[in-house]
Amino acid sequence: MAQVIKRAYKYRFYPTTEQADLLNRTFGCVRLVWNKALAERTRRYKDEGKHTSYVDTAKWLTAWKQDPEMEFLREVSNVPLQQCLRAQQNAFTNFFSKRARYPRFKSKRKSRKSATFQNNAFTLRDGALKLAKTADPLNIVWHRRLPVGVEPSTVTVSQDNAGRWFVSLLVEETIVPLPDTGVALGIDAGLAHLVTLSTGEKVANPRHERADRRKLAKAQKDLSRKVKGSANRDKARARVARIHARIADRRRDHLHKLSTRLVRENQALAIEDLTVRNMLGNHCLARSISDASWSQLRSMLEYKSGWYGRDLMLVDRWFPSSKLCSAPGCGHISDKMPLNVRSWRCPQCGTLHDRDVNAAKNILAAGLADR
Repeated sequence: MAQVIKRAYKYRFYPTTEQADLLNRTFGCVRLVWNKALAERTRRYKDEGKHTSYVDTAKWLTAWKQDPEMEFLREVSNVPLQQCLRAQQNAFTNFFSKRARYPRFKSKRKSRKSATFQNNAFTLRDGALKLAKTADPLNIVWHRRLPVGVEPSTVTVSQDNAGRWFVSLLVEETIVPLPDTGVALGIDAGLAHLVTLSTGEKVANPRHERADRRKLAKAQKDLSRKVKGSANRDKARARVARIHARIADRRRDHLHKLSTRLVRENQALAIEDLTVRNMLGNHCLARSISDASWSQLRSMLEYKSGWYGRDLMLVDRWFPSSKLCSAPGCGHISDKMPLNVRSWRCPQCGTLHDRDVNAAKNILAAGLADR
């Protein structure tokens, strides 16, 4: 059955000098309004015991814009400032619902630079996107088309640490589930291979971070030698950020292609419910685990399975997938299975197992049993 989902389409764009100046001022105003509202909400609760609503913060914003010392808030569009207050209200809602921690102040260097425009603050006609307060449309690289007949509800402009500009258009899209393939697949995540499938296929681990490790180390060494606050330090920081961005882009691209293929070809997918955050406590493997990005792969499989009518089955993380013999009618569980053991023979039935393929088969069987 077709379903309507909210989906963001992200594109890179190249602003003019005037556009970049206006957007940078918008980012600064958004950060200022967020921090002032957060400080006032916190003070108000501590001193007066009062809760604050979005309506209250909107009144504060109006008063701030009338302050002679903050007249610069009028120079940018009011919509991103209001959206930032709505986002803060949602953050507090999640905090009081115990879904998130207490909202934090935004930092000029560490926090994400972004501003969100509602449909009353931008126009999109014939591929030309124009934001409020700007004279010319953005120079966007339309590497893929928006769905036919949809109109963006919001547009978010952002700049990453590498200095690249992006625009994200949020639309409501109708997605039709894929035809039923009747195929179920077990997936075992690893480091020697990114994933091993119950069919016996092994997907190589690209190790994107390792490929650029020498270049990254040199750039970080150069950064450490620059004088703090100097222009050369800013240039060195941008070089480091560009390398990190390159690594992240290649990793994300590979995971998207892999997850899309798995979802398209299989009706049911079984994976382990791993707690990657706890696994990062192993300092010998933490760097490799982070580079593999199992959490990102799982996230992609989850939302793509939901989109296209697939079943994603989660297997308990304590399930002995590697130590359990997958041969029919056996079920022997070995006492120990060190990581350096890549193949083993079952002492009960004599079957020779590849460690990862055996684990993938057991994950599939466990997922189907709980289905």
